Amino acid sequence: MSSIRPDPVPIRRRLVAEGLGTALLVTVVVGSGIAAAALSPADLGLQLLENSIATALGLAVLILIFGPVSGAHFNPVVSAADWLLGRRSGTGLTLGDVLAYAAAQVVGGVAGALLANAMFDLSVGQISTKDRAGLGQGLGEVVATAGLILLIFALGRTGRTAWSAASVGAYIGAAYWFTSSTSFANPAVTVGRMFSDTFAGIAPGSVPLFVGAQLVGAAVGLALVRFLFPDAAVAADRIVVPHATTRTAKED
Repeated sequence: MSSIRPDPVPIRRRLVAEGLGTALLVTVVVGSGIAAAALSPADLGLQLLENSIATALGLAVLILIFGPVSGAHFNPVVSAADWLLGRRSGTGLTLGDVLAYAAAQVVGGVAGALLANAMFDLSVGQISTKDRAGLGQGLGEVVATAGLILLIFALGRTGRTAWSAASVGAYIGAAYWFTSSTSFANPAVTVGRMFSDTFAGIAPGSVPLFVGAQLVGAAVGLALVRFLFPDAAVAADRIVVPHATTRTAKED
């Protein structure tokens, strides 16, 4: 039986949306961190508050802008989870799409950090010296990423994707405060933040711990999704925001 579905979005447009969206997300994170450090130099708590509010609001806006084109993943672990969940039922991204999405997201993340540096008249080519080490911060990234995956797929499966922008933004804003790592929860953003030696930066030596913890967190989150929502694969085409891919344009 056939159904009326949106026309598929060409992969090149989806990749531009993912790359640009991730770039702007990192620009928001790094740029607001630079501004916060300048505005409140003696108060780290206030700096984090300013940084988290800007990130939460900025992420929500970016999801609204780019979601209808690419789904607004902006995150390799979200894209990978989408493929893993939907691969058997033929929903969600293909493996090729995941690899392309991840490449666009990482490139975008680096570009976003460089843009933030340039906007604030800092050296564009810099590497962070801010160490973020320790098992506690790694555990924080596991928790942050698992919660993000669970939230996104729960919204998709229960037909509440209209709340994705507000909910994901709110979760990341809150996770700045309740996780020890300030909730990166995103390998592309983590790599991008390595290229700014500012408030929001992360030293290259800390990146493997964070990315590894994010992968573990994604696996935990996906396991929770499969347990709590056994038929969640049917929603893989609606992550983070419903959008038309080549698969969704096929007849049933």
